[in-house]
Amino acid sequence: MTTEPGTEFSMWDGSIVGKNLEFEQDKKIVQQWYFDGQDAESIVTIKLHPDRRGTSAELKHTNIPDADYQDMVNGWDESYFGALDEFFGL
Repeated sequence: MTTEPGTEFSMWDGSIVGKNLEFEQDKKIVQQWYFDGQDAESIVTIKLHPDRRGTSAELKHTNIPDADYQDMVNGWDESYFGALDEFFGL
C-alpha cells in the first residue's frame, strides 16, 4: 500500500476497500473505508505510541453501519490485531 494521500486501496481480497487520507511516518494512519451498498463511509485512525515493551496501537473506527458492527469488531480483534499478536508472539 502506498502512503500517498488520496490513493485507493484494497485488502483481504477486496473485503476492505477505501482511500488513504493521511500518513504520519511511524505515528498515524487515517483511512476512509467503504461498505457495499452503504452511503456511509467510515474513518479508521490508527495511532502508534512508544511503549516500554515496544509500540502500542490506538484504534478509532467511526461511522460503522449497524449491520456490520459486530463483524468489524471481530475482524479487528481476530484478523488484524490477533494476527499481529500471533506473528510477533505476544
